Amino acid sequence: MINSKEKYAQMIKTQAKNLGFDFCGIAKAEFLEDEAPKLEAWLNQNYHGQMAYLANHFDKRLDPTKLVDGAKTVVSLIYNYFPESTLPESPSDLKIAKYAYGKDYHFVIKDKLNTLLQNLQEEIGEIGGRAFVDSAPVMERQWAQKAGLGWTGKNSLLLNKKMGSFFFLAELIIDLEVAPDLPMTIDYCGTCTKCVDACPTDAIVGSGVVDGSRCISYFTIELKEQIPYEVKGKFENWIFGCDICQDVCPWNRFSKPHQEAEFLPHPDLQQMKRKDWEEITAETFNRVFQKSAVKRTKLEGLIRNIDFVKK
Repeated sequence: MINSKEKYAQMIKTQAKNLGFDFCGIAKAEFLEDEAPKLEAWLNQNYHGQMAYLANHFDKRLDPTKLVDGAKTVVSLIYNYFPESTLPESPSDLKIAKYAYGKDYHFVIKDKLNTLLQNLQEEIGEIGGRAFVDSAPVMERQWAQKAGLGWTGKNSLLLNKKMGSFFFLAELIIDLEVAPDLPMTIDYCGTCTKCVDACPTDAIVGSGVVDGSRCISYFTIELKEQIPYEVKGKFENWIFGCDICQDVCPWNRFSKPHQEAEFLPHPDLQQMKRKDWEEITAETFNRVFQKSAVKRTKLEGLIRNIDFVKK
């Protein structure tokens, strides 16, 4: 006979699937004891660079009960963003990370998470909880692994056997006790080092450990000052984010195009050639990236990145 905790788990997974999430896993909300020394060591190495926010809220990052009163369960979800076709088609054109082709994922997925929580409240009754989409101190990859959704690849991203890594992670932390899934304990990367070998700035410094301050995504999005000259010529035309370590990953041969209309690129973005990027105006920037994650760099930041990859 199914007990209430198992019933709730089934209910959550059904609702998540109906909302378009590809996978849903459940873990008990508890202190991430194994992660504390790893996080501390990573911060002590200054691998977060100028991302000072990653050093904040150390305790909250490791303990979901400090984020949600009475938290009992962390629901981890996967949402696909792999596009049908990659921009640009010509290798000489400038590139932005695939996750930024369409509307900013924070808005798209947060709405779905809030709907999921509301639906559960209607079905089960009063549930306290919060939705998280890369927007608070939550160790999302660790929770997803704990919930059985995948393992941590050498590039530090969560890898899923059925769909690789081109997906967003999101969490619902709730005060309802739900039957947990078994954690993923096997590393299916084996001896493969394709991501490590392909990274032009040598940002992958250990298995599952990335020096964030050497990552192209960091230089093109997080860094607010001039990009250091020592990495000149190493960006391979990436001007917002970078997908190199994902593009070479053998597990991403299982990626299938997403079905989310909000993630489709702006028509003008699909037509942009190198010359269009190099001559970009405020008007074009605001029109094409009005609802895009690319707005994070602001126009000045994007122009800085474009200038940096000029030969």
